[in-house]
Amino acid sequence: MNAAWSIRQLHAVGASILAGLADVLVDCVKGGASVSFMEPMTRDKALAFWRRVAEGVARGARALLVAEDAHGVCGTVQLVLDLPENQPHRADLVKMLVHRRVRRQGLGAALMRAAEAAALDCGRTLLVLDAVTDGDGARLYARLGWQRVGEVPRFALMPRGGYCSTTFFYRDLSTPPAPDTSR
Repeated sequence: MNAAWSIRQLHAVGASILAGLADVLVDCVKGGASVSFMEPMTRDKALAFWRRVAEGVARGARALLVAEDAHGVCGTVQLVLDLPENQPHRADLVKMLVHRRVRRQGLGAALMRAAEAAALDCGRTLLVLDAVTDGDGARLYARLGWQRVGEVPRFALMPRGGYCSTTFFYRDLSTPPAPDTSR
């Protein structure tokens, strides 16, 4: 792990962490990431989103991991655990966000590995996610051994408008992880 940041799972979300998570979300959307939000991206909109996530964490419906560096929260990823009763082995991996100030330093790969470990701790062996087709995230997931399932055209809008396709991936945690070639 990079000594410049650390990753931990939160079981409660305090005000200072909420503020840091909001900053990361705003930075990612302003940087063009298609993560469910449109421009203009406001801090209030980001805080409202993270308050809802915090409620899910408190109920045990979500697992929330955060990465922090000397400047505060610099990355995050979530596992949605509250799925139908016929899917107790599965979780959705969502909102993998890395602040632009720390990109291309291995944090995305570290967050993914931490999320996989957290999923196993929660008894989940199958993870599913989606990412902008051919985007940075999709390339990272493929490099980390996630299996591409398929692509849906015109799935969502980019933050400033314009459609983007999404690619769905899964990771079966009952098989050994692929070597991390991100460094």
